[in-house]
Amino acid sequence: MSLALLFSGQGAQKVGMGKSLYDGSPAARALYEQADQVLGWSLSKVSFEGPETDLTQTKICQPALFVHGLAIVAALKEQGKLPEVKFALGLSLGEVTALTAAGVFDFATGLKVVAERGRLMQLACEQTSGGMAAIIGEERAKVHSLCEKFGIEAANFNAPGQIIVTGEKAKVDALVATAAENGLKKVMVLKVAGAYHSRLMESARTAFADYLQTIPFNRPNFTVFTNTTGQAVSEPVQIREALVRQVVSSVLWEDCVRSSVAAGATLFWECGPGAVLAGLARRTEKSWQVKSLAEFAEVAA
Repeated sequence: MSLALLFSGQGAQKVGMGKSLYDGSPAARALYEQADQVLGWSLSKVSFEGPETDLTQTKICQPALFVHGLAIVAALKEQGKLPEVKFALGLSLGEVTALTAAGVFDFATGLKVVAERGRLMQLACEQTSGGMAAIIGEERAKVHSLCEKFGIEAANFNAPGQIIVTGEKAKVDALVATAAENGLKKVMVLKVAGAYHSRLMESARTAFADYLQTIPFNRPNFTVFTNTTGQAVSEPVQIREALVRQVVSSVLWEDCVRSSVAAGATLFWECGPGAVLAGLARRTEKSWQVKSLAEFAEVAA
């Protein structure tokens, strides 16, 4: 068995996340208490109690998902139920969680990195008018062609037939409005604050690049895959470059998961709420073994 850990991206958050881990695991509780201290505000309170309008803010939900993912790992270790980890991969912000789990950053440093990432991306959202939509049941080539036609970009290649597009809100809306005449089977506007993973995030990318120059990076203790290429990344300079580029580039999630399987992953444990990544994995290949862990009862089972 070769275990790969999967870490959630923005959108998976929900009010109450982490509360059972905090109550049931001293190791998880310690991470939440440390997070509150590092951030200077109560991430635990917003995670456990909401309100949802606060938790869904980019600057809050990104560190909240980061801490939740690592709290699951800490609880598993504490229970003696974490086998040797061979691989880790995370969707968008989850890549920082994966890198932290692999020892590229210590917990406090990783939390500061993801909090700054979330803050800068929220600022970029507030300074632009962006939107995103999910295109279901189409091939990559067709989506690329439509992106060129409408002047937008592909944000996420999540699974076969599930691609997210991103860009100026008016241009995304134009694609959605003409979906049928462009031969699209199903298109859904996403409730998001802006155009993530697009050129509208350029201000965040530039500032994040400057910020990461001040952060020390270690080589990962196990294999981590980057969203920017779908391939493994190990050298600190390459990891830093990938994290910066990821802010404005497509998330090649399907590629990451397929690459981990090609490298030997035989079992996936999703560490995060909502079982979103498990669903994407099953959509990609039904035979893959995937388990989702979000609550203490699931960790302790």
